[in-house]
Amino acid sequence: MTSESPFFLTKVECPICKTINEYETIKVGAYSETDRDTDFCPTERTWRNPRYQAYNPLLFFVATCSNCFYTREFNNRFKEWKNDSYFKTYKLKTVKEQHLEMLSGADSVIKSIGAELDANRYPNETAILKLLLAVIDENISDPDNHLDLARYYLRIAWLFREMDRGENPNISTMKGYLGDVDVKLDSLRNSLNVVGERLSAIESAVTSQFEDDSISAEMKSTLFPIRDKYNIELASFKEVLSVLDAKGDTFGDIINEHRKIALGTSEDGGVPGFRSHRSFYDFMNRLTAGFEAIPLNEMDALRYSVEHYIKAFRDGRNISKGNQQIQASYLIAELSRRIGDHEQAKDYFNTTIRTGQEFIYKHKGDPGRTALARKILELAIDQGRINLAEVKAG
Repeated sequence: MTSESPFFLTKVECPICKTINEYETIKVGAYSETDRDTDFCPTERTWRNPRYQAYNPLLFFVATCSNCFYTREFNNRFKEWKNDSYFKTYKLKTVKEQHLEMLSGADSVIKSIGAELDANRYPNETAILKLLLAVIDENISDPDNHLDLARYYLRIAWLFREMDRGENPNISTMKGYLGDVDVKLDSLRNSLNVVGERLSAIESAVTSQFEDDSISAEMKSTLFPIRDKYNIELASFKEVLSVLDAKGDTFGDIINEHRKIALGTSEDGGVPGFRSHRSFYDFMNRLTAGFEAIPLNEMDALRYSVEHYIKAFRDGRNISKGNQQIQASYLIAELSRRIGDHEQAKDYFNTTIRTGQEFIYKHKGDPGRTALARKILELAIDQGRINLAEVKAG
């Protein structure tokens, strides 16, 4: 163990706003990983400096500008963007315009996310939010780059998994259910507000007829009984809405009681708060109004990842034949299995096994070249069997 900082600082000028940022770069050997899950998620990590044990290295996987929140994967291509003539000539102008346009919007999702970044207090949540910013900017820069979008979403899934790791599974499951009920109740309340607005519109439309000077007093007098009927029904409708609003509040009280019994605490502490928000889930759910593809949990992130991996695999633009192609088809299979799409998983496990065997046979005289393919082939066979067993059990 050591007290030495695991980082060194790298200065990079933001291509969007020209701010000079100092990004923390992890030193080689600053931490070690001794095991990985079947979707390659690291499961055992040890930092040489124990002070950073709570930090997932994915917190530093992307770089986010401190001023305009422009976010890119923190690799040499980004560090040397000034030397990338293609990016500067063909992409930068459009990316800059669209990023700043999104940033300046009244309900800017970029600004909403950027304002809540807090690596010290919420390292995992901040890592997820930075990756979401990378997703948003990748959609601006190159929406057809499905491979990078798949990679970002997969890492978001890993972070959600780490946040839930070590927690009582019943508690984790109950939080998910309660969060879902919260969202549904908010939707119901919004619907009631819409009904109230439309009722007010009807009331205004009715009232305007009796205030229109172009309509004769005689006609208005004839219609007074109809106006009274309108008023009676409008008042009755308002009473019903008032009762429904009160029922919504009662539901809210029941949910809080449910949370207290199930989680041992009240609404304020049932789900860990995030900044000024009731929970990280609540904040993420609010973001969906500004950007649809926001994952609210690990399963959501895996679904988005699979979707983009399949598009990248079929397109073939960024996936080279051989080890990368074998790894991509395996990940589609394993992630499909994890989200319960067993038929799709079976198809891609079979594809992985077939192409893996062909690749290994073709390069049987080069064990170094086929080492990764052999490892993935073993995983595909093992996880393919588990997938079939899950189908039979289901």
